[in-house]
Amino acid sequence: MASLSSTSNDSSSSPSSSLHSAGDVQKIKFCQWCGGTTKHDIPDGEERLRAICTTCGKIAYQNPKMVVGCLIEHDNKVLLCKRKIEPSYGLWTLPAGYLEIGESAMEGAIRETREEANADVEVISPFAQLDIPLIGQTYIIFLAKLKKPHFSPGSESSECKLFSLDEIPFSSLSFSSMVVTLNLYVEDMKAGRNPKFHYGTINKRPGTSPSDIDAFTLEDHMQS
Repeated sequence: MASLSSTSNDSSSSPSSSLHSAGDVQKIKFCQWCGGTTKHDIPDGEERLRAICTTCGKIAYQNPKMVVGCLIEHDNKVLLCKRKIEPSYGLWTLPAGYLEIGESAMEGAIRETREEANADVEVISPFAQLDIPLIGQTYIIFLAKLKKPHFSPGSESSECKLFSLDEIPFSSLSFSSMVVTLNLYVEDMKAGRNPKFHYGTINKRPGTSPSDIDAFTLEDHMQS
């Protein structure tokens, strides 16, 4: 089990300049609506730099993406998938992916599980919400159980496997969000309690790759 002591609160590792750096607005050169060139300015009544079309005047707003997935319990084990795509090719992850327009977070988590592990699941409860401001992502992970004890690799996975708590490959996980989620789950289970709901902010170290699972701190952690 990986220790969360290295991800405890550390105000020196979360400069305010990193909190709003997920979207580089200056990379937006042209308007998505009319194709006009943009200028970069702070609109009246706002506080952030925006890309503003010099032709139609529309403002391009950048918003975080939501990633949804399932932490699947079966026979006192959890189901992980080995990634067959980049980033983090060959590393282990919970089945998860981007939420699509028109579906709820739970529907998206169930769909991603079906796509990555060919598994049909029943969601039990929400388990974790993890915000990653630096890369503009929010993770919502649900506890779930298999409807039938069947699973196999989907198109984005090379392998799917059940791991006991002591077998989870913490050194070979794909992303810091997976490290945090599974650590919190193991801590709950080894404390002899039902899994709680966890909220936290993952502050990534600027300039690190998505697969660098040690370059972060977990802050504002709350549980209920």
